[in-house]
Amino acid sequence: MSGEPPPLDPAEKVDLWRQRFFEAQAAAEEFILGAHGEEGVAAWIQANSRITAELMEAQRPAGVSATDHFMTRLRRQLLLYDSAVTSEPRPSGTVLRNADCGILRYRRRAARAGVVLTFPSPCPYCQELNTAIAARYVEPDVTVSCEQAGDGCTWRAESPHAPGEDAAGPPHRGRGGD
Repeated sequence: MSGEPPPLDPAEKVDLWRQRFFEAQAAAEEFILGAHGEEGVAAWIQANSRITAELMEAQRPAGVSATDHFMTRLRRQLLLYDSAVTSEPRPSGTVLRNADCGILRYRRRAARAGVVLTFPSPCPYCQELNTAIAARYVEPDVTVSCEQAGDGCTWRAESPHAPGEDAAGPPHRGRGGD
């Protein structure tokens, strides 16, 4: 017997990565809140949004708008936690509906297992962080907003007109699914 544990199957790897990310995030939140209070958390969100926006700009595929890239990233982030997410094109942009947030569900399960959570809900932090990322990253005429809806949320990326058109031009016809 070599003493080596058997390899993890793909589902176990996903669960382990979620757990490790959650642990690192919770430790950072606890440290920042304890050492610097709410002002520290606000400063951390601003630093995180700057770093993430710069990274996204470097990674944006050619021919993809910053808004589409942002909304795709947000959708994929939610799907990592098995959220119930749909993306709907609209004349003014994209609506991303998160009917059942896997991040919220995951945190509730962790709390029931005895994990001490820094924040009672991840939602205000998630909304503030992703809105700050969008403010730094998406096109200047696009507004990104989020509304809480039960155990999920609805994100909107809206523009008064299509890129390259003036306000008198035809309406923006939205974006297709991801």
